[in-house]
Amino acid sequence: MPVALALTSCTADDPLAAQAAAGDGKNYIAGDGSVTEYAPSERGDPVEVSGTLFDGTAVSSADWDDEVTVLNFWYAACAPCRAEAPDLVALHDEYEPQGARFYGVNIRDEQATAEAFERNFGIPYASFDDKDGGVLLGMTQYVPPQAVPTTLVLDREQRVSARILGLADRSTLNALISDALAE
Repeated sequence: MPVALALTSCTADDPLAAQAAAGDGKNYIAGDGSVTEYAPSERGDPVEVSGTLFDGTAVSSADWDDEVTVLNFWYAACAPCRAEAPDLVALHDEYEPQGARFYGVNIRDEQATAEAFERNFGIPYASFDDKDGGVLLGMTQYVPPQAVPTTLVLDREQRVSARILGLADRSTLNALISDALAE
């Protein structure tokens, strides 16, 4: 005797699911702009990130000891990614001399497209070529796969100290980076 299963989901109040179902053709699902900060006592284990930059350099979070790291998940056709790019450049320029490391994690583009975006916006930091999803997959506890942009701030132990889902407001990200450096 065949058995029929009824499948339900909990998407009624899920804004990301609503955006996905909207079918408005914008080709991205924006985060809701929420900011999550994690107290040092509530942070989990250090994240493990490894991948290849567009220039072919292999990079691993194991090399980031005692450095605050900012990871920005993006792709070129993402409107909020384009909007936040100048602020990320400014924050990089301000905080890199203080010991903050920045990386982009490009989840969709071919190298030429990513490099054109980086030239257009004057992005001074390197990006992971993550079309295969390796970095994103390793970070799904913090980065919903379709919520781009998402920005993470990692503390000096490479634990996630803060997350912004959606467009990173400059003043908010500034405070999150400053707090991580001050710890």
